[in-house]
Amino acid sequence: MTAEQTNGSCCSPEGTCHSGSADVQVGGVTTTYKVSGMTCGHCEGAVSAEISEIPGVNSVQASAATGLVTVSSKAPLDETAVRAAVDEAGYELEGLAA
Repeated sequence: MTAEQTNGSCCSPEGTCHSGSADVQVGGVTTTYKVSGMTCGHCEGAVSAEISEIPGVNSVQASAATGLVTVSSKAPLDETAVRAAVDEAGYELEGLAA
């Protein structure tokens, strides 16, 4: 039987819609920053790679279309470290997204 047959949903018996481990860390922090200068996928990758190097970062999702970078971390990050990482990638951290 599939999960769909057992509970009428595509979700797993645990109530998640993803197979394997979850991306969300329990007790973690998600912060969204506004970054200027990103125009393409390469830009997104460069910013994501630099921010991913900050200790405690679990995941980074950058969007050139919106200029937003969402960072999932074990604890709140020092904005100075995030700014330095974004600068290293060649872009400008405008601050926290509104």
